[in-house]
Amino acid sequence: MARILIAEDETRIASFITKGLAAEGHTTTTAADGVTALDLALSGEFDLVVLDIGLPRLDGYGVLDGLRSQGARVPVIVLTARDSVADTVQALEGGADDYMPKPFRFAELLARVRLRLRQADDRPTSREDALEVGQVRLDLRSRVAQRDGRTVELSAREFQLLELFMVNAGQVLSREQLLSHVWGYDYDPGSNVVDVYVGYLRRKLGADAVATVRGMGYRFGPTGGTRG
Repeated sequence: MARILIAEDETRIASFITKGLAAEGHTTTTAADGVTALDLALSGEFDLVVLDIGLPRLDGYGVLDGLRSQGARVPVIVLTARDSVADTVQALEGGADDYMPKPFRFAELLARVRLRLRQADDRPTSREDALEVGQVRLDLRSRVAQRDGRTVELSAREFQLLELFMVNAGQVLSREQLLSHVWGYDYDPGSNVVDVYVGYLRRKLGADAVATVRGMGYRFGPTGGTRG
């Protein structure tokens, strides 16, 4: 079972989550402030982090920034009373893997925990520090992308999408696969968010970076498909 860090300063909520996850066989550790949470999350000892945004000393956005800027890839589920669209976007673009507003149902949280742990298990076991496909290089530690030696600025979500493409270079990935792995199971299958982000990558990496395989999905690389 997984080792899960619960970064939550409300004792009642932290206890509720701890008891529920323990009943499922998971090992939990609780951090009541952001500084402690960041230190623990960077230790490499945890498989997943449940993160509140309104933490003392360092808020959840600061914890996310600290994790992702130092190359930590541990899955993070944000759990917070802040449920505006702006807060959701800020958390996801800051590197969160999922976002749940309070109040929440434990069954839903557990489903998301299982999903994120399963996706983490599906990642390549190689401990490579970088991926290289053609003229594109992705440094997984510094989270820096380059095309022809030129540094390309990517948002956290663009980075996740590019990493998935490069890990599966040469394979056609459907929109549903991309939605599930990058945005989470609760996104509308009819959403055009994948197409929008593919467009972002093409503008930043070149029009030939991602090929469209009509009726099937997308493939990373300049061959085997058409733009559009």
